Amino acid sequence: MSNAAINYANEHRRQYLTEMEALLSIPSISAQSEHIPDMEKAARWIADRLTDAGIENVAIVPTAGHPLVYGDWLHAEGAPTVLIYGHYDVQPVDPIDLWDTPPFEPTIRDDYIYARGATDDKGQMFAHIAAVDAMLNADGKLPVNVKFLLEGEEEVGSKNLEDFIAGHADLLKTDCALISDSHIISPTQPLAAYGLRGLVILELEVRSAARDMHSGQYGGVVHNPLTALVHILAKMHNENGTVQIPGFYDDVLPVSAEEHEMMAKLPDHILEETGAKKLWGEKEFNVHERTGARPTFEIHGIVGGYTGEGSKTVIHAHAFAKLSMRLVPNQDPEKVIEQFKAYVADITPDTVDVEIRTYDRAPASLVDRHDPAIVAMSQAYEESFGNPPLFAREGGSIPVVLLFQQYLGIPVALMGIGLADDNLHAPNERFYLPNFYHGIEASIRFMNIYAAQK
Repeated sequence: MSNAAINYANEHRRQYLTEMEALLSIPSISAQSEHIPDMEKAARWIADRLTDAGIENVAIVPTAGHPLVYGDWLHAEGAPTVLIYGHYDVQPVDPIDLWDTPPFEPTIRDDYIYARGATDDKGQMFAHIAAVDAMLNADGKLPVNVKFLLEGEEEVGSKNLEDFIAGHADLLKTDCALISDSHIISPTQPLAAYGLRGLVILELEVRSAARDMHSGQYGGVVHNPLTALVHILAKMHNENGTVQIPGFYDDVLPVSAEEHEMMAKLPDHILEETGAKKLWGEKEFNVHERTGARPTFEIHGIVGGYTGEGSKTVIHAHAFAKLSMRLVPNQDPEKVIEQFKAYVADITPDTVDVEIRTYDRAPASLVDRHDPAIVAMSQAYEESFGNPPLFAREGGSIPVVLLFQQYLGIPVALMGIGLADDNLHAPNERFYLPNFYHGIEASIRFMNIYAAQK
């Protein structure tokens, strides 16, 4: 392949960094209605930049929520087509007082750029826009046909994405998808994700009475809903960390011997990354099996009672818990939800009533590691970062991967370029700039290698 595009990208690093800073300065927080104008501003910025790069048919597509941005370049006759996905929306910034610098004033310190959305996902997404820009400027053409689909609702569950994909399968028809919205092990050690866990998000409410009560008058005779709630939640795991919901593991796809060997080679930096006192969980499985190939049940918050300054001896009438379950291949979210409901009904004391509300749900996904897109990604990683990638199932969930598999029938190459300690979703989110530049190179190499393989 010609190195002209890579040389061009290296010579224009300052330009691409400045442009990324401009995008990061837009507070495109999808979860907060006051930022609707900022969401529209970010979509317009991306659409204009795609047009400037030479992408055609660029459109800002309205949805019932925040807009999508679409664009394509389809002049590589006989070559495969790559669908590049990313998202321009970001998480809220709270707690703002924990940020060292303002979250929407990008700041560079020690080769990191600090800003909300730096690694999740504006920086990673923009690497592909820069790659296409470099190729079109240096070579006047692309080695593959390219379609961009960039959304503004990933951080709020991609509520309108499925309808768009299902209704525009012909428009989005491609040979593979390329997504950078995940992390690698280190700046020199890529990590190729070939599987993602599914997700179920739930809320459990426990109610014991029609109104709040004075603990002196009613304590000991009316079951405190907080007590009942923690009683229920305490029965979700045993001491080994195994989920106790009957049938929960019945459909779990076992890890193959080859996968077990691959996962055993992965480094374990959990304690260093988290500051946790000690590892916890199913001891019969290694760390990477627990975080990518085993399902989980998590409690994210318990709401109820008085938590303000001083004391207030009240028994609240109800209490809530925010919950989620990460699922693995072969687990059906609907079946797991019913198993959870049946178990809660079985272990709930008859002194309280419960209500279970279900929100987002998505099954897990797997990608064939030997597909040409994954082979091309592996080679591009190695040539750009200096080492071949290690393979792992990722513990997180990216619902769009399953949507592409379901509606478009295409493999998905998850070519992340972030780092595990980039503080995504947390204060002081950051992105390692050498990864940004290597990511641009990897994107250029991927498209050339993929074109040659097909």
